Amino acid sequence: MTATQSIDRFNHFALRVKPLLEAIYDRPTVDSLLDRLFALVRDRFAESVEENPHKWSENNTIVITYGDSVYNPNGEKPLVTLGRFLKQHLQDTITGVHILPFFPYSSDDGFAVIDYRSVNPELGDWEEIEAIARDFELMVDVVLNHASSHSEWFVQFKAGRSPGCDYFIEVDPATDVSAVVRPRSTPLLVPVTTVNGEKHVWATFSDDQIDLNFANPDVLVEFVEILFFYLDRGAKYFRLDAVGFLWKEIGTPCIHLPQTHAAIKLLRELLQMVDPDAALVTETNVPNRENLSYFGNRNEAHIIYNFSLPPLLLNALIQGRSDHLKTWMMSMPPAPFGCAYLNFTASHDGIGLRPAEGLLAPDEYETLLATMQQFGGKISMRRQPDGTQSPYEINISLFDALKGTAKGEDKWQIDRFLCSQTIMMALEGIPAFYIHSLLATHNDEENLKKTGRNRSINRHRWNEELLERQLANPNSAHAIVLKELCRRIQIRRRQAAFHPNATQYTLHPGNKYLFAFWRQSMTRDQSIFCIHNLSDRTQQLSLSDLNLIGIDPWCDLLGGELIEDLYAKFTLKPYQCAWITNKF
Repeated sequence: MTATQSIDRFNHFALRVKPLLEAIYDRPTVDSLLDRLFALVRDRFAESVEENPHKWSENNTIVITYGDSVYNPNGEKPLVTLGRFLKQHLQDTITGVHILPFFPYSSDDGFAVIDYRSVNPELGDWEEIEAIARDFELMVDVVLNHASSHSEWFVQFKAGRSPGCDYFIEVDPATDVSAVVRPRSTPLLVPVTTVNGEKHVWATFSDDQIDLNFANPDVLVEFVEILFFYLDRGAKYFRLDAVGFLWKEIGTPCIHLPQTHAAIKLLRELLQMVDPDAALVTETNVPNRENLSYFGNRNEAHIIYNFSLPPLLLNALIQGRSDHLKTWMMSMPPAPFGCAYLNFTASHDGIGLRPAEGLLAPDEYETLLATMQQFGGKISMRRQPDGTQSPYEINISLFDALKGTAKGEDKWQIDRFLCSQTIMMALEGIPAFYIHSLLATHNDEENLKKTGRNRSINRHRWNEELLERQLANPNSAHAIVLKELCRRIQIRRRQAAFHPNATQYTLHPGNKYLFAFWRQSMTRDQSIFCIHNLSDRTQQLSLSDLNLIGIDPWCDLLGGELIEDLYAKFTLKPYQCAWITNKF
């Protein structure tokens, strides 16, 4: 590269990056930081640094799993076991895998990271991670809000040594922090003994997860280096964990601050310059409107989690009606061009309740909580600014959460569960399946009792030999659910109308038990009418209400039924789903 080319490249870099830095730091810091960041990307620029708006298609489907969700009792590295299991059972079904934090950690099942650049030796090493990344598109967690109290950085903080001595946030315990939004009921400020006496440090989530100080530009540089490190090891999706809490400013709620949004924009720009095919995913388990803000103006997250979907869909199937789900759907804007929703119904965490705030009637909300407790679930709480506590999330296996309705348990568990997953995968966005949803895993009461942590109920570790026996038994719920979900996912992947950004329109069939919407391919040559019976009774739909075009043949992709009379009644059994299309 010539000197002139190098100057031109720096000027282009500065034009895109400097305004974002100025939204976060003062001018002297910006000038220094600009040079440091350019040094990181100078030799890594992609051939074209223009945005790739076509990162995904209807083909994309993701599975969410821990590195040891499936383990071999004979001592094999769990990541080897996981890779084999994914290839054997899901190679033709999923395209991507989100391996939850696989780093050395001290608590929270991986989200208190000790070393960001190492693989937990109990799981394997980078060789196994890279092998999975060659077979599937890999999503990794960038746990950037906090680090483990056992990390080398925090050891340095307590010893007064660089660089960690300036990586964390000290606060006078007399400071009024009542305005800070809390996701937990633990104290915000944690006392720590250091060489300079007792200090109180900021800890949003727990006393083992100490928040990092992004007001120190060295921390930002550290995480840009970590981002590129993961990219070099095959990662394509980067999940920014708890990113809404990133920036702290006393006297504010310390969530969704302008500096946080600017930092996400900055990471997006830097990542795009190095690999335009990579994508940032923001994890912000908050009310819907706040969550949507992380698209920015098409310049923040490429993908945001559709956090309101899990509680609303669960409530719809428990109550047996579609009204709140429809109201929410009509209020949801299409994802901006080049962006997408990540649709999911269950994850390693619980079913978040904050995203349902203002969307459910109080009596339904209470019925939902009571029903989940009846089915073995636990309710986790968070502390409000006034000191009171309110429900934060439901901890339960989704398969067991759907073993019945508000009326109690019934015989429709499998059908109801399949309905929930079918709705999710038909919606605008990229579908993501928690591995325990694919496997119809039950509540893990033993794990809950062992750890004493509510979330452990939905973090089962399957013995591979036992799991394979269950999957070999065609009558087991595990085998039935996996086989049918794989069939439906494979059908979905062939439909252009299920592109994550294809048109979506809410339908009103005049029956509260039916949830229906229309998808149309971006080329407008395929329509799919997605019809779902949310009740335990047979329902009928007048096909004339769909206005099917008579010159096209129509077929239900899921049932295989050819529709010859466009004015007939279409019958749906309890929890049956139909994808009625003109192109098959």
